[in-house]
Amino acid sequence: MSRPPGPDTDTDTAERLRQALGPVTVTRDTALGGGFANSTRLLELADGRRLVLKTAPPESAPALTYERGLLGTEALFHRLAARAGVRVPAVLHHEPAGPRAPAEWLLLSHLDGTTWDAARDRISPADRAALRRELGESLARIAAVTGPAHGYPRPAAGLSAPDWPTAFTAMLHAVLGDARRFGVALPAPDGVLADLPRRFGRRLAEVRRPALVHFDAWEGNVVLGRTGDDRWHLAGLIDGERAFFGDPLAELVGLDPFGAAEDDPDLMAGYRSVAPLPALGPGARTRLALYRVHLALVMRVEAVPRAYDGGFATWLDTWSTGRVAEQLAVLDALAPEA
Repeated sequence: MSRPPGPDTDTDTAERLRQALGPVTVTRDTALGGGFANSTRLLELADGRRLVLKTAPPESAPALTYERGLLGTEALFHRLAARAGVRVPAVLHHEPAGPRAPAEWLLLSHLDGTTWDAARDRISPADRAALRRELGESLARIAAVTGPAHGYPRPAAGLSAPDWPTAFTAMLHAVLGDARRFGVALPAPDGVLADLPRRFGRRLAEVRRPALVHFDAWEGNVVLGRTGDDRWHLAGLIDGERAFFGDPLAELVGLDPFGAAEDDPDLMAGYRSVAPLPALGPGARTRLALYRVHLALVMRVEAVPRAYDGGFATWLDTWSTGRVAEQLAVLDALAPEA
Protein backbone atom coordinates (compact mmCIF):
# COMPACT_ATOMS: atom_id res chain seq x y z
CA MET A 1 0.00 0.00 0.00
CA SER A 2 1.44 3.38 -1.02
CA ARG A 3 0.63 6.77 0.44
CA PRO A 4 0.42 9.67 -2.01
CA PRO A 5 3.35 12.03 -2.47
CA GLY A 6 3.39 14.95 -0.12
CA PRO A 7 5.02 16.30 3.00
CA ASP A 8 6.36 14.06 5.76
CA THR A 9 3.82 11.29 6.10
CA ASP A 10 3.41 11.23 9.88
CA THR A 11 4.95 12.74 12.95
CA ASP A 12 6.81 9.60 14.04
CA THR A 13 8.44 9.10 10.64
CA ALA A 14 9.37 12.76 10.36
CA GLU A 15 10.96 12.75 13.81
CA ARG A 16 12.91 9.57 13.13
CA LEU A 17 14.26 10.92 9.87
CA ARG A 18 15.15 14.23 11.52
CA GLN A 19 17.13 12.37 14.20
CA ALA A 20 19.00 10.35 11.59
CA LEU A 21 19.40 12.72 8.65
CA GLY A 22 18.35 16.22 9.59
CA PRO A 23 15.55 18.02 7.69
CA VAL A 24 14.30 15.91 4.76
CA THR A 25 11.03 15.58 2.85
CA VAL A 26 9.33 12.24 2.17
CA THR A 27 7.57 12.17 -1.20
CA ARG A 28 6.28 8.60 -0.96
CA ASP A 29 5.85 6.12 1.89
CA THR A 30 5.14 2.52 0.86
CA ALA A 31 4.52 -0.42 3.18
CA LEU A 32 6.66 -3.39 2.15
CA GLY A 33 5.36 -6.93 2.53
CA GLY A 34 7.24 -10.16 3.06
CA GLY A 35 8.28 -9.62 6.67
CA PHE A 36 6.60 -10.84 9.84
CA ALA A 37 8.71 -9.69 12.78
CA ASN A 38 8.84 -5.96 11.97
CA SER A 39 6.96 -3.24 10.13
CA THR A 40 8.93 -2.29 7.00
CA ARG A 41 8.40 0.80 4.83
CA LEU A 42 10.10 2.18 1.75
CA LEU A 43 10.63 5.95 2.04
CA GLU A 44 11.35 7.97 -1.09
CA LEU A 45 12.87 11.38 -0.38
CA ALA A 46 12.70 14.59 -2.36
CA ASP A 47 16.48 14.46 -2.89
CA GLY A 48 16.12 11.13 -4.73
CA ARG A 49 17.26 8.80 -1.96
CA ARG A 50 15.31 5.61 -1.21
CA LEU A 51 15.46 4.37 2.37
CA VAL A 52 14.00 1.49 4.34
CA LEU A 53 12.52 2.13 7.79
CA LYS A 54 11.99 -0.94 9.97
CA THR A 55 10.07 -0.68 13.23
CA ALA A 56 9.84 -3.44 15.80
CA PRO A 57 6.50 -4.43 17.31
CA PRO A 58 5.76 -3.46 20.93
CA GLU A 59 7.71 -5.46 23.48
CA SER A 60 4.40 -6.93 24.66
CA ALA A 61 3.75 -8.51 21.24
CA PRO A 62 4.08 -12.32 21.13
CA ALA A 63 7.46 -13.42 19.81
CA LEU A 64 10.02 -16.19 20.10
CA THR A 65 12.76 -15.76 22.69
CA TYR A 66 15.51 -15.22 20.13
CA GLU A 67 13.52 -12.45 18.44
CA ARG A 68 14.17 -9.92 21.21
CA GLY A 69 16.32 -7.11 19.85
CA LEU A 70 16.21 -8.30 16.24
CA LEU A 71 16.77 -4.88 14.71
CA GLY A 72 19.90 -4.42 16.79
CA THR A 73 21.12 -7.75 15.43
CA GLU A 74 20.33 -6.62 11.89
CA ALA A 75 22.23 -3.36 12.34
CA LEU A 76 25.24 -5.23 13.70
CA PHE A 77 25.14 -7.81 10.90
CA HIS A 78 25.02 -5.20 8.14
CA ARG A 79 27.88 -3.21 9.62
CA LEU A 80 30.08 -6.28 10.01
CA ALA A 81 29.19 -7.72 6.61
CA ALA A 82 29.92 -4.38 4.90
CA ARG A 83 33.37 -4.27 6.50
CA ALA A 84 33.96 -7.78 5.14
CA GLY A 85 33.27 -6.56 1.60
CA VAL A 86 29.73 -7.92 1.24
CA ARG A 87 27.06 -5.80 -0.44
CA VAL A 88 24.37 -5.03 2.15
CA PRO A 89 22.19 -2.02 2.99
CA ALA A 90 24.04 0.78 4.76
CA VAL A 91 22.97 1.37 8.36
CA LEU A 92 21.93 5.02 8.66
CA HIS A 93 20.52 4.93 12.19
CA HIS A 94 19.51 2.40 14.84
CA GLU A 95 17.47 3.41 17.87
CA PRO A 96 16.72 0.85 20.62
CA ALA A 97 13.43 1.10 22.46
CA GLY A 98 13.72 3.60 25.29
CA PRO A 99 12.87 7.16 26.31
CA ARG A 100 13.45 8.46 22.77
CA ALA A 101 11.64 5.60 21.02
CA PRO A 102 8.63 3.59 22.25
CA ALA A 103 9.66 0.87 19.78
CA GLU A 104 13.06 -0.09 18.37
CA TRP A 105 13.65 1.14 14.82
CA LEU A 106 16.29 0.91 12.12
CA LEU A 107 16.91 3.11 9.07
CA LEU A 108 18.76 1.57 6.11
CA SER A 109 19.66 2.46 2.57
CA HIS A 110 17.60 0.64 -0.06
CA LEU A 111 19.23 -1.95 -2.33
CA ASP A 112 17.85 -1.46 -5.82
CA GLY A 113 17.03 -4.59 -7.77
CA THR A 114 14.69 -7.55 -7.43
CA THR A 115 14.76 -10.47 -5.05
CA TRP A 116 15.97 -13.78 -6.43
CA ASP A 117 12.67 -15.54 -5.70
CA ALA A 118 10.76 -12.91 -7.70
CA ALA A 119 13.13 -13.26 -10.67
CA ARG A 120 13.57 -17.04 -10.50
CA ASP A 121 11.67 -17.88 -13.69
CA ARG A 122 13.71 -15.34 -15.70
CA ILE A 123 17.15 -16.62 -14.72
CA SER A 124 18.94 -18.89 -17.19
CA PRO A 125 20.78 -22.00 -15.95
CA ALA A 126 24.12 -20.34 -16.73
CA ASP A 127 23.20 -17.20 -14.80
CA ARG A 128 21.90 -19.29 -11.91
CA ALA A 129 25.20 -21.15 -11.65
CA ALA A 130 27.12 -17.86 -11.67
CA LEU A 131 24.79 -16.37 -9.05
CA ARG A 132 25.18 -19.38 -6.78
CA ARG A 133 28.95 -18.98 -7.00
CA GLU A 134 28.63 -15.27 -6.15
CA LEU A 135 26.40 -16.13 -3.21
CA GLY A 136 28.91 -18.69 -1.96
CA GLU A 137 31.68 -16.09 -2.14
CA SER A 138 29.61 -13.60 -0.12
CA LEU A 139 28.74 -16.17 2.54
CA ALA A 140 32.41 -17.09 2.91
CA ARG A 141 33.30 -13.43 3.46
CA ILE A 142 30.57 -13.18 6.09
CA ALA A 143 31.89 -16.29 7.84
CA ALA A 144 35.35 -14.74 8.04
CA VAL A 145 33.99 -12.27 10.62
CA THR A 146 34.62 -13.45 14.18
CA GLY A 147 32.30 -12.48 17.02
CA PRO A 148 33.07 -11.91 20.70
CA ALA A 149 31.01 -14.95 21.78
CA HIS A 150 28.85 -17.72 20.36
CA GLY A 151 25.09 -17.39 19.87
CA TYR A 152 22.75 -14.46 19.34
CA PRO A 153 24.54 -11.14 19.85
CA ARG A 154 21.85 -9.03 21.52
CA PRO A 155 21.80 -9.23 25.33
CA ALA A 156 17.99 -9.06 25.34
CA ALA A 157 17.76 -12.57 23.93
CA GLY A 158 20.07 -14.02 26.59
CA LEU A 159 21.27 -16.69 24.17
CA SER A 160 25.05 -16.32 23.97
CA ALA A 161 27.89 -18.23 25.59
CA PRO A 162 31.69 -18.56 25.50
CA ASP A 163 31.48 -21.84 23.54
CA TRP A 164 29.30 -23.21 20.76
CA PRO A 165 27.87 -26.29 22.55
CA THR A 166 26.54 -24.11 25.38
CA ALA A 167 25.18 -21.47 23.00
CA PHE A 168 23.48 -23.99 20.71
CA THR A 169 21.98 -25.76 23.72
CA ALA A 170 20.48 -22.46 24.86
CA MET A 171 19.19 -21.69 21.35
CA LEU A 172 17.50 -25.08 20.98
CA HIS A 173 16.09 -25.12 24.51
CA ALA A 174 14.69 -21.62 23.98
CA VAL A 175 12.67 -22.83 20.99
CA LEU A 176 11.40 -25.80 22.98
CA GLY A 177 10.41 -23.40 25.76
CA ASP A 178 8.64 -21.21 23.21
CA ALA A 179 6.70 -24.27 22.02
CA ARG A 180 5.46 -24.86 25.56
CA ARG A 181 4.66 -21.18 26.02
CA PHE A 182 2.60 -21.01 22.82
CA GLY A 183 1.04 -24.46 23.17
CA VAL A 184 2.68 -25.88 20.05
CA ALA A 185 2.75 -29.67 19.76
CA LEU A 186 6.29 -30.83 19.10
CA PRO A 187 6.99 -33.26 16.24
CA ALA A 188 9.09 -35.49 18.54
CA PRO A 189 9.25 -35.99 22.32
CA ASP A 190 10.49 -32.91 24.16
CA GLY A 191 13.08 -34.94 26.04
CA VAL A 192 14.53 -36.43 22.86
CA LEU A 193 14.91 -33.00 21.28
CA ALA A 194 16.26 -31.34 24.43
CA ASP A 195 18.92 -34.04 24.80
CA LEU A 196 20.36 -33.62 21.29
CA PRO A 197 23.08 -31.07 22.22
CA ARG A 198 24.31 -33.29 25.07
CA ARG A 199 24.16 -36.42 22.93
CA PHE A 200 26.18 -34.84 20.13
CA GLY A 201 28.16 -32.38 22.23
CA ARG A 202 31.50 -33.67 20.99
CA ARG A 203 30.60 -32.72 17.43
CA LEU A 204 29.35 -29.29 18.47
CA ALA A 205 32.61 -28.75 20.35
CA GLU A 206 34.49 -29.08 17.07
CA VAL A 207 33.37 -25.50 16.41
CA ARG A 208 35.89 -23.22 18.11
CA ARG A 209 35.54 -19.86 16.35
CA PRO A 210 32.27 -17.85 16.56
CA ALA A 211 31.82 -17.08 12.86
CA LEU A 212 29.17 -14.63 11.68
CA VAL A 213 26.17 -16.45 10.16
CA HIS A 214 23.31 -14.70 8.32
CA PHE A 215 21.09 -17.81 8.70
CA ASP A 216 18.31 -16.49 6.46
CA ALA A 217 20.00 -16.07 3.07
CA TRP A 218 17.25 -17.80 1.11
CA GLU A 219 16.29 -16.40 -2.29
CA GLY A 220 13.80 -13.91 -0.83
CA ASN A 221 16.66 -12.17 0.99
CA VAL A 222 19.05 -12.09 -1.96
CA VAL A 223 18.75 -9.00 -4.18
CA LEU A 224 19.74 -9.26 -7.85
CA GLY A 225 20.58 -6.62 -10.46
CA ARG A 226 21.27 -6.64 -14.21
CA THR A 227 24.61 -5.88 -15.82
CA GLY A 228 25.11 -3.83 -18.98
CA ASP A 229 24.98 -7.00 -21.08
CA ASP A 230 21.70 -8.02 -19.39
CA ARG A 231 23.22 -10.71 -17.19
CA TRP A 232 22.10 -11.16 -13.59
CA HIS A 233 24.47 -10.36 -10.73
CA LEU A 234 24.28 -10.36 -6.95
CA ALA A 235 23.29 -6.87 -5.79
CA GLY A 236 23.38 -7.74 -2.11
CA LEU A 237 21.91 -9.49 0.91
CA ILE A 238 19.13 -8.09 3.09
CA ASP A 239 17.35 -8.93 6.35
CA GLY A 240 20.26 -9.88 8.58
CA GLU A 241 18.08 -9.85 11.69
CA ARG A 242 18.34 -13.64 12.28
CA ALA A 243 22.14 -13.56 12.38
CA PHE A 244 24.22 -15.18 15.09
CA PHE A 245 27.82 -16.15 15.79
CA GLY A 246 28.68 -19.83 15.64
CA ASP A 247 29.27 -22.64 13.18
CA PRO A 248 29.67 -21.38 9.59
CA LEU A 249 28.12 -24.66 8.38
CA ALA A 250 24.78 -23.44 9.75
CA GLU A 251 24.64 -20.99 6.84
CA LEU A 252 23.99 -23.91 4.49
CA VAL A 253 20.84 -24.74 6.46
CA GLY A 254 19.46 -21.21 6.65
CA LEU A 255 19.82 -20.48 2.93
CA ASP A 256 17.98 -23.67 1.92
CA PRO A 257 15.58 -24.69 4.71
CA PHE A 258 13.93 -27.38 2.61
CA GLY A 259 16.93 -28.93 0.86
CA ALA A 260 20.65 -29.55 1.25
CA ALA A 261 22.75 -26.61 0.05
CA GLU A 262 25.94 -28.58 0.58
CA ASP A 263 24.96 -30.61 -2.51
CA ASP A 264 25.07 -27.50 -4.73
CA PRO A 265 28.46 -27.62 -6.51
CA ASP A 266 28.29 -24.00 -7.70
CA LEU A 267 27.54 -22.61 -4.24
CA MET A 268 30.27 -24.69 -2.66
CA ALA A 269 32.80 -23.78 -5.37
CA GLY A 270 32.12 -20.09 -4.80
CA TYR A 271 32.49 -20.48 -1.04
CA ARG A 272 35.71 -22.46 -1.27
CA SER A 273 37.20 -19.95 -3.71
CA VAL A 274 37.27 -17.50 -0.79
CA ALA A 275 37.71 -19.66 2.32
CA PRO A 276 37.94 -23.32 3.28
CA LEU A 277 34.86 -25.13 4.52
CA PRO A 278 35.14 -28.22 6.72
CA ALA A 279 35.02 -31.51 4.86
CA LEU A 280 31.55 -33.01 5.08
CA GLY A 281 32.56 -35.92 7.28
CA PRO A 282 30.60 -37.36 10.21
CA GLY A 283 31.11 -34.28 12.40
CA ALA A 284 29.87 -31.82 9.80
CA ARG A 285 26.94 -34.02 8.80
CA THR A 286 25.95 -34.41 12.45
CA ARG A 287 25.95 -30.66 12.99
CA LEU A 288 24.01 -29.99 9.78
CA ALA A 289 21.31 -32.40 10.97
CA LEU A 290 21.16 -30.67 14.37
CA TYR A 291 20.76 -27.28 12.72
CA ARG A 292 18.02 -28.62 10.43
CA VAL A 293 16.10 -29.89 13.44
CA HIS A 294 16.51 -26.51 15.11
CA LEU A 295 15.34 -24.53 12.08
CA ALA A 296 12.35 -26.80 11.48
CA LEU A 297 11.31 -26.27 15.10
CA VAL A 298 11.70 -22.49 14.79
CA MET A 299 9.53 -22.46 11.67
CA ARG A 300 6.91 -24.67 13.32
CA VAL A 301 6.69 -22.71 16.58
CA GLU A 302 6.74 -19.22 15.03
CA ALA A 303 3.52 -20.08 13.18
CA VAL A 304 1.53 -19.37 16.36
CA PRO A 305 2.74 -15.85 17.26
CA ARG A 306 2.68 -15.00 13.54
CA ALA A 307 -0.91 -16.30 13.33
CA TYR A 308 -0.43 -18.47 10.25
CA ASP A 309 -3.65 -20.16 9.22
CA GLY A 310 -5.23 -22.11 6.39
CA GLY A 311 -3.35 -24.33 4.00
CA PHE A 312 0.09 -22.92 4.75
CA ALA A 313 -0.21 -23.63 8.47
CA THR A 314 -1.30 -27.19 7.73
CA TRP A 315 1.53 -27.68 5.26
CA LEU A 316 4.09 -26.28 7.71
CA ASP A 317 2.98 -28.69 10.44
CA THR A 318 3.24 -31.63 8.06
CA TRP A 319 6.57 -30.54 6.61
CA SER A 320 8.24 -29.81 9.95
CA THR A 321 7.09 -33.16 11.34
CA GLY A 322 8.66 -34.95 8.39
CA ARG A 323 11.80 -32.84 8.43
CA VAL A 324 12.48 -33.44 12.12
CA ALA A 325 11.85 -37.18 11.76
CA GLU A 326 14.17 -37.29 8.74
CA GLN A 327 16.99 -35.49 10.54
CA LEU A 328 16.59 -37.51 13.74
CA ALA A 329 17.04 -40.61 11.60
CA VAL A 330 20.21 -39.08 10.14
CA LEU A 331 21.49 -38.43 13.65
CA ASP A 332 20.66 -41.96 14.79
CA ALA A 333 22.62 -43.33 11.83
CA LEU A 334 25.58 -41.09 12.68
CA ALA A 335 25.44 -41.75 16.42
CA PRO A 336 28.06 -44.55 16.45
CA GLU A 337 30.52 -42.13 14.84
CA ALA A 338 29.49 -39.15 16.96
